[in-house]
Formats: sequence, structure tokens, C-alpha cells
Amino acid sequence: MQPTIKPKNPNFSSGPCAKRPGYDVSKLQLDVLGRSHRSALGKKALGLACSETARILGLPDGYRVAVVPGSDTGAIEMAMWSMLGARGVDVLEWESFSAGWTTDIVKQLKLPNTNVITADYGDLTDMGKVNFDNDVVFVWNGTTSGVKVPNGDWIPADRAGLTLCDATSAVFAMDMPWEKLDVITYSWQKVLGGEGAHGMLILSPRAAERIEAYNPPWPMPKVFRMKSGGKLTEGLFKGETINTPSMLCVSDYLDALQWAESVGGVKGLISRSTANLAVIEDFVAANDWISFLAKDKATRSNTSVCMTLTATEEQVKKMVKLLDTEGVAYDIGAYKDAPAGLRIWCGATVEASDLKALMPWLTWAYQQVTA
Repeated sequence: MQPTIKPKNPNFSSGPCAKRPGYDVSKLQLDVLGRSHRSALGKKALGLACSETARILGLPDGYRVAVVPGSDTGAIEMAMWSMLGARGVDVLEWESFSAGWTTDIVKQLKLPNTNVITADYGDLTDMGKVNFDNDVVFVWNGTTSGVKVPNGDWIPADRAGLTLCDATSAVFAMDMPWEKLDVITYSWQKVLGGEGAHGMLILSPRAAERIEAYNPPWPMPKVFRMKSGGKLTEGLFKGETINTPSMLCVSDYLDALQWAESVGGVKGLISRSTANLAVIEDFVAANDWISFLAKDKATRSNTSVCMTLTATEEQVKKMVKLLDTEGVAYDIGAYKDAPAGLRIWCGATVEASDLKALMPWLTWAYQQVTA
């Protein structure tokens, strides 16, 4: 029978993600609207976006945080184009976005000493093959595969190269070993449900040293430039952005950070996300027609939860559309390059009660399209 109880919030997209519980746009700090981002008020808000991020995440001393253009994509490309080429590169590829960074490195930057380590959707690359004399580029959480790096034990503290980590669907939702990461990037629209177009770039002291010491041989677009006169542009890490940001989006992000602290900071956010994953784990365990795309439970993402179904690609599409039409779940189809299936966001802004309400609808929709 068709269920009668629907999720109160049917937004399960993997980006932009659901807004935080209780969100009200009219309650944002709106005095920055219509003001220059270079005004004292604008700089204060942007500076807080950097300093509050560092404080709530518990970043080590000396780590710098900047708001940059182009979402997470802009942040990771900014880092790669500014730092890679000084030594060899190992790039780890196991889903769509990591494949994109491989394209940047191999086809755009055309770096000669590159080692591409690959794995299929559902698997994680063999970390034992990584050469840490090289710079290493990887995603922490495969947003399009639901496969995450379980920990940082594979990264040595005495590495010669830099580690560049695209962590857009992991920061604020997973335990990150900051001391093992030299470049960390993410975007507001993922774990905290912020708005799009802005990226966050975090640099370790080693990464900052690389920027000052190394001059890439290719032309550097203005939006990628992080130094002047051979020195790191320190203002960038105090809210003096390269281009004009949306101050409304900045206020939205500051609101999300305040909410994050109110639920227990990073530990509280991880707890909420883990509880959300548990709802789906119980459902998958009870139904033999649905499985996690991640083959190893240890690598199973607690944010971008990806599943495969015992159904044809066309049946999966019909199921996704049916749930959308019923107003039960929006945007839960698998990423376009991934195997056909479902992708349900389980980050902290999603309520476990909404996921519990959604599960019977999955069974109903599956039965409708496979009958």
C-alpha cells in the first residue's frame, strides 16, 4: 500500500543540500547587503567566515582559510594550478570528480611525471601504491560513488610531497586528520547546506611555503593568483577576496556555522550524519533489492549515500520521478556518470525522522516500477 506519512522536508539532494533545521532566510544578518565587500562591514563578515571556520573545525595553528571563487571546483583547481609541477604527482581516481582532477593534471597542466591510480565505482584505490615523494591529489569522499577514505593512517607525517584533498562532502561531517592534509577544499552548499558559487581553501604552512617558493611555468589566471611579489597574499586569508562574493551567501554561511556550533560542533554534526546513515543501513539490511554501491562498509560514506537496485536503468529513473511527483524525495537519482541507482544525502542538515519517513516510500516506488 502507498504510505501516508511523508518527510516534512523532501530535500535529499547532494548539493545544494537541505538547509539546516529551522532555517529562516529573514533571520540572517542582512546589514551587509548593498554594501561593498571591501567595506569594514564586508571585510568583517568575510573575515569571520575564515576565522570561525578555523575555530569550529579545530584547525592546527598556522593553517590558513580563504573564501575563493568557483565553489569547491575553483578552490581545488586554484591549488593545483598554483602548486603542482614542483615534483611528481600521484592522483587517486575512483569516481567522477577525482576523474576531473586527473583531466586537469594530465590533459590541461600536462604534467609529465604523473602516476594515476584508479579504482572502479564502489571501490577505493590501493593507498599502498602512493608515492609520498610526489604530491598527492585525492578526494576524501567520493560524492558520486558514496565511497570515502576511512582514515588518514596511510599518509605519513614525514612525507616529502604535499597532500591536496578535495573534501567538499566530508568537511564538517567526517573526522579529518588535518596535520596529514596540506590543502583542503570544500564548498558551502554541501555539508552545512549553504549557498553555491563560493569555495573554501585551507592551506597548511607547507602549502603556503610551496606557493612562495614555486613559480609555475604556465600563465596563471587572476582568480588563481595567491601571491604578489613572491609573497603569499595574506589578506586573502583574512576575508579580502580575489573577486566579488555574494554577501547574502556569506551571511547564510555564518548562520550555518552558528547552527553547527549549537548542535555540538563537528562532533555533533558527525553524530547527526552517522545516525542518518544508520537509518538507511537498517533499510538496506532488510531489503534484498537494494545495496550500497560502496563494497566495503569501512569506506561507506555517511553523507552522499549511493545505492544500486535490482532494476533496470529505466526503472530506476521512473522510481526517482515517481518519488519526485509525490513530493516525497527530490533529486535522489545517481550522478549522471555513476551506475544507475539512488543517491540520498545524509548530512547533518537532514533529519533522521525524514529519512525514516522516506524508507517505506522507497519500497512502494520500487514495487510500482517493477511490478
